[in-house]
Amino acid sequence: MLYNMVDLLDVAYKNQFAVGSYNVANSEFVPAIIGAAEKKNAPAIIQIHPNEIGLVGEDFIAYVRQAIDRTKIPMALHVDHGAMLHDCMVGIHNGYTSVMIDASMKPWEENIALTKKVVEAAHAAGVSVEAELGTIGSNELSTEGTGVNKILYTKPEDAKKFVEATGVDTLAVAIGTRHGHYSHVEKPELKIDLLEQIHQAVDIPLVLHGGSDNKDEEIRKTYKHGVAKINLSTDMKTAFFKQLRKNLDDNPDAYEPDQVMPSARKAAQDVVEYKMDLFNSTGKASLYKI
Repeated sequence: MLYNMVDLLDVAYKNQFAVGSYNVANSEFVPAIIGAAEKKNAPAIIQIHPNEIGLVGEDFIAYVRQAIDRTKIPMALHVDHGAMLHDCMVGIHNGYTSVMIDASMKPWEENIALTKKVVEAAHAAGVSVEAELGTIGSNELSTEGTGVNKILYTKPEDAKKFVEATGVDTLAVAIGTRHGHYSHVEKPELKIDLLEQIHQAVDIPLVLHGGSDNKDEEIRKTYKHGVAKINLSTDMKTAFFKQLRKNLDDNPDAYEPDQVMPSARKAAQDVVEYKMDLFNSTGKASLYKI
């Protein structure tokens, strides 16, 4: 069942759990996420990055919407890291229920101005908006073009001013996470004390980007301090492609998708199920009014 992000995260925010937001790069990941959500009775978010839309095409969104409509599990469809107004408008016109405008690497005034434009357009269409303040780390293996080598942590006082000035519905904050795996960079620890201060400063759901490779005990602390959405891409995709490579190595003459895809999809779903337990969202679909 397709939900607006505000309605989806309001329940999570009030009940101290996080909804996983999973990046989809092809049709194999959609049933993996929905299958995990149905098995775990957990709300979920399917998100698509503009780079991923470049791979699958805009018509793919109709397939995802239909798949979500067919499940009784509450889910949202989200534009991940829209860099321009155009990215968000494409999402709004194609039926997303939430968009992210990421102007975090622009000067303060430009970030506010662009975010306000997106909020005005999205809210007029009943679509929620996520923005980002501070910078999320990245590494050379990431292809999304998001994140930087040096993390700029979100300041609580800036978060308060930004939310008041823009009217965003959710805010992605920088507390020490990175996109992708950390194998080529120093593994930072999450600044939970900073997260507590941000949570006290703003009264909207917070978002954690770069949810792969962090310690489970750190992740468990985040949704106790305002984080209601956790993005997950790398761990899920790594499991999928690791199993796919094994299948191709074990079956070099394989030419039918059903010879190599099902177990790769199952590997991705296993990761999603684990993350739903970790995010404390397992069983929480029952909290929503269907």
